[in-house]
Amino acid sequence: MPGATITGVRELAWGTVSSPLGEISACCTAAGVSRLRFGPAPAARQPGGAAARALLTRALAQLGEYFAGHRQAFSLPIDWSGCTGVRREVLPVLAGSVGYGETVTYAELAARAGLAADGPVPPARVAGQVMASNPCPVIVPCHRVVAGNGLGGFSGGTGIEVKRWLLIFEGALPPTLDWDPAGLH
Repeated sequence: MPGATITGVRELAWGTVSSPLGEISACCTAAGVSRLRFGPAPAARQPGGAAARALLTRALAQLGEYFAGHRQAFSLPIDWSGCTGVRREVLPVLAGSVGYGETVTYAELAARAGLAADGPVPPARVAGQVMASNPCPVIVPCHRVVAGNGLGGFSGGTGIEVKRWLLIFEGALPPTLDWDPAGLH
């Protein structure tokens, strides 16, 4: 329609960085990092606006610094607009309270986020489900959330070995004999 405007469309800027875990892709809007994924960026993507591209440049640089061992905290805004419900409650708590080299159990994170214990699903399990749907792994450090009796799960990259590698890399776990700081092979 002539004169019509489209509202609610976010300009997305995608880019990739090499890491010991392989290629990692980041997506930014003008508001912040909105997505991080293991592997290449989607083939069909828009270039994004200037603000999104500038933020993407910062995000890729900080990810490179992190994997080079020169950064322990990300100073990037997160675009939480794609998160709703309990994800919007739990993920900011994780990002703001569990630092480099630290771990927290699913139950502890649920308590920090104030998840109620009166629902049909135990709060620790809800926290685990949120971690599995984290749109920005590494930057929002779901790898630092562990089970009370072990590592728990991890849905990023190639799975639990990525989580183990990240926790060893950060010093939260002692290195295993086969751990390689150059990455997973």
